[in-house]
Amino acid sequence: MLDVLIVGAGPVGLYLGALLLQEGLAVRILEQRTERSTHSRAIGIHPPGLAALAEVGIAADLISEGVHITRGLARSAGQPVTGLRFEGIGNRYPFILALPQTRTEELLQARVEILDPGALLRGLAVTALHDAGNSVTLTAARAAGEGLDTLEADSQHLTARLVVGADGARSSVRRELRIATRGRNYPDTYLMGDFPDTGTDGSAAVLYLETGGIVESFPLPGGLRRWVVHTDTLLAGACAADLAQLIAARTGVAVPAGENSMLSAFGVRSRMATSMVQGRVALIGDAAHEISPIGGQGMNLGWLDAAALAPIIVAALRGESTGLRLERFEQTRMAAARRASAQAWLNMALGRPAPASFLETRHLLVRAVFGAQWPRDLVARRFSMAGWAHR
Repeated sequence: MLDVLIVGAGPVGLYLGALLLQEGLAVRILEQRTERSTHSRAIGIHPPGLAALAEVGIAADLISEGVHITRGLARSAGQPVTGLRFEGIGNRYPFILALPQTRTEELLQARVEILDPGALLRGLAVTALHDAGNSVTLTAARAAGEGLDTLEADSQHLTARLVVGADGARSSVRRELRIATRGRNYPDTYLMGDFPDTGTDGSAAVLYLETGGIVESFPLPGGLRRWVVHTDTLLAGACAADLAQLIAARTGVAVPAGENSMLSAFGVRSRMATSMVQGRVALIGDAAHEISPIGGQGMNLGWLDAAALAPIIVAALRGESTGLRLERFEQTRMAAARRASAQAWLNMALGRPAPASFLETRHLLVRAVFGAQWPRDLVARRFSMAGWAHR
């Protein structure tokens, strides 16, 4: 019998797998996708996320490959509004690291394979879960594609003492446990893409606060920039030229549409599971709490879930009583998710379209408040998640 079965080999599931394998546990990580996704939405690794990743020995590689975002700039109608610097956030990582999620997953998978070459099982989709009280059995079907409609007839059974669902917002583990979610769909929609960096902002993140809605710009490795534009509706059929036109119209910045390397349109919703722990099964990451990607906190929040859960798992498998620790885990992690969701909502609200007169008044207020250093440091800490303990 295995010690732990983890469902989901995204950045959160791989990270938890590495933590537990380092403790000498028998772990298998099940993933429905037959290949690692090459589509990368998440790019920001915040200081507490880096501190967590240091525990599995990959932080140094990440830091050497990623772009260190040390400052943020806000502009409107071609004029500066305010600026933030992350050197004063009181952390050993005084920056936000920008690195495509695909590369982060690649490094995490390599670490898992060093610890146990057979730990990752791809092409298996969970179709049933049975908690027997002293063990949990998962039924998994061989996946020929990405969806449940592509499952093959044959299935296999895997049994472990504990199971963790790290399988995303459409979690099959949560579904099998019949754990409900609560939340809402937001009216906000966005179009984002990666283009060669043609500007002079270097390693700064830039927010363009415009009447038509916010435009965000983040540096990436390889001389690229990610652009995220608030849109009136979901532009699912948009092309790179459409995004380039929106960027130019709102900011005056010309990006080379013909050299676009990633394009995605997305809406926003928030969902919180009513429970993160049920019997011998736990949920972490988006399986437990899906929040807006605006602000880039979701992936980091999942790593902090895993870092908090791992020592409880180790203690439980050693026969220690963990009831109170699990209760505390659920309380603190859901509180952190609500905090992150509130921050994401504020980020979205500040980026919605608004009349020029309203923006001018708001900018005057921002400049007055941010005239002192401490408000800038406070906001920098909130945006970087500084002070969010990873244990």
